[in-house]
Amino acid sequence: MFDGFKILFVEDDPAVRSSVAETLELAGFAVASFESAERALPHIVPGFAGIVISDVRLPRMDGFGLLERVGAIDATIPMIMVTGHGDVSMAVQAMRLGAYDFIEKPFAMERLVTVAGRAMEKSALRIEVDTLRRQLQHQAGIEATLLGNSPAMREVRRQIINLADTSADVLVFGETGTGKEVVARCLHDHSVRRQANFVAINCGGLPENLFESEIFGHVAGAFTNASKRRIGKIEHAHGGTLLLDEIESMPMGFQVKLLRALQERKIERLGSNEQVPVDIRIVAATKCDLKELSAQQKFRADLYYRLNVATLLLPPLRDRREDIPMLFEQFLLQAAARYGRAVPALQADTVRALMARDWPGNVRELRNAADRYVLGLPGAQDDAAAPPATLAQQMDMIEKSLIEQALRQHQGRPLPVCDALGIGKKTLYDKLHRHGIAIDEYRPAAGEA
Repeated sequence: MFDGFKILFVEDDPAVRSSVAETLELAGFAVASFESAERALPHIVPGFAGIVISDVRLPRMDGFGLLERVGAIDATIPMIMVTGHGDVSMAVQAMRLGAYDFIEKPFAMERLVTVAGRAMEKSALRIEVDTLRRQLQHQAGIEATLLGNSPAMREVRRQIINLADTSADVLVFGETGTGKEVVARCLHDHSVRRQANFVAINCGGLPENLFESEIFGHVAGAFTNASKRRIGKIEHAHGGTLLLDEIESMPMGFQVKLLRALQERKIERLGSNEQVPVDIRIVAATKCDLKELSAQQKFRADLYYRLNVATLLLPPLRDRREDIPMLFEQFLLQAAARYGRAVPALQADTVRALMARDWPGNVRELRNAADRYVLGLPGAQDDAAAPPATLAQQMDMIEKSLIEQALRQHQGRPLPVCDALGIGKKTLYDKLHRHGIAIDEYRPAAGEA
C-alpha cells in the first residue's frame, strides 16, 4: 500500500500492542512496535517516511512527551494519540501540541486503520513534495559539484537525485580518481540526512588492532589506555551517512562484524554488552568487482549482497572525453585562486592533447595536471600540450576512442559493437588492426564473444 513507509506503534500493554500491530499489518501497513517511547525515539529522524501511533499512558516518558520530541525532530511527521483515559481537554491539548488525530479507547479497529491511512497519505504527500522541492533546489548544486555534460554524467546525476532521499544503501563502483567520495557526499547533501554527519571510513587505512575501537567505539576500561568512553564512526554517523571507502580492502575477519552491524542497525561498543541502535545510510565505494572477489573468496558474498542494494557506476574520464575541457578549465580556476596566480589561457592544441590522453588517474590526475599547469612546473606542458595534430590524426583519435568505448560497453562482443557503431564485422576488425586494439582485453572471459 505504502511501499517504503512505516508505522511506529508505541504501547506498553503486550496484548494490545500485538493485537493492534497485527491488525495494521493485515491492513497492508509495515509496523514496528515498541513498549516505550524511549525505544521508539532512535527510529524517528528528520524526514522519516511514515507515522507514529502512541498510547498516552506510558512508563517514564508519556505520549505527550513523545509528541513533543517528535515535533522537535520533524514537526511534519503525523502522530496519532491513543488513550483510554482521555477527555475533551486532553484531546484539545494533543491537537494543540501537533497531534494529527486523537482516538479514545475502546475503539473500532476499522477507525484506527482509516485514520492511519489518512495520516500515511499525508506523510507520503509530504515526502513527495519535499523530494520534488529538493530536486529543483539542488539541480544547480549537483551540476556544479559533478561537472560534465556527457550522457554518462547526466545519468549519474539523475541516479543520485533519484536515490538521495531513499533509505537504500548504495554501492559506488569506479576506477581510482573517478570521484567516488564526491558522489557519496552528493547522496548525503541532497537527502533529508544532510543536517546530520557525513562520516567517511577508509577501510584499508585502519590498523587491524584499532578497527573495532574506531568503527564501534569503546567504553572506559575496555583495554589499556581506554580511560573514557569513545563514540565510534558508525555511531557518529547516526541520522546521517556512512561512507565505507575502499571496502574491498577490509580484512575478512572484520567483514562479518560489519555485516552484523549493518543488518541489525545496532552496534556494541568494545567492552560493552549494550546494543546501541543506529540509523545510518550506507554508501560503499570500491574500484574492484566485489562479486568476482566474493567468488574468489576474497570478499564475503553475504556482505556484498547486503551492500549491493543500488549500484552507481562512475565512468572513467576516457569514456567521457567531451567533459575534459570543462573540467580542466574549472580546475585551472580553482588552482589559480588557491595559489594566487593568473589563469593561463588554453589553446586549441592544449585541449586536443588533453582529450587525446587516457588519464588512468581520471579526474584526480586531471586536477593535478591543472595545478602543475597553473604553477608552471616542469612537466606541465607534457600534461597539457602537444604538437598540432592534423585533421586525419584528430579523426583517428576520436574513432579509436569510440571503438574502445563500445568494446567496454559490450564486453568485447563483436556483433553488439558493430550494431552500436553502425559498421560491418570486417570493417570493425580492420579498424581494430589499424588502431592496435586487442578485442580479447575487453572480454570477461577467454573465448567469450
